[in-house]
Amino acid sequence: MIRQKISETLKDAMRAKDEVKTTTLRMVNAAIKQKDIDVARGRGDEHIGEDEVLNLLQSLIKSRRESVELYKKGERPDLVAKEEAEIAIISDFLPKQMSDDDLKAVVKELVGTLGATSVKDMGKVMAALKANYAGQLDMTKASAVVKEVLAGN
Repeated sequence: MIRQKISETLKDAMRAKDEVKTTTLRMVNAAIKQKDIDVARGRGDEHIGEDEVLNLLQSLIKSRRESVELYKKGERPDLVAKEEAEIAIISDFLPKQMSDDDLKAVVKELVGTLGATSVKDMGKVMAALKANYAGQLDMTKASAVVKEVLAGN
């Protein structure tokens, strides 16, 4: 489904002669195909699943965010703009991200449900978040919220 949407969007971008979008989507397709090849060697599966595609897209965004920070420190506004444009394009294929308030509410609910009482229980809470809300949240941000909520208990 996501692969199909990326391919359709790539075709539209090529027709519209949108170079930034075309280049970004070609890079995304190449990353997905490379992951397919890597997985096929290990597991024998032909393609990675939708959840793995989502994880790949999130990792591409994460690496671009890191690049943005470095480019800001290096005073390269041209490269910052390029990376931010790529982030926006890739983000279009991810599910709607959970707001900070929603994330905090979900974490509090999970902490109560799982009976987590200290930071030692953080792994259980993070595993439940990943299982139930994969693709809808930034796990780094989620980790900070879980620590905050567990420290408050």
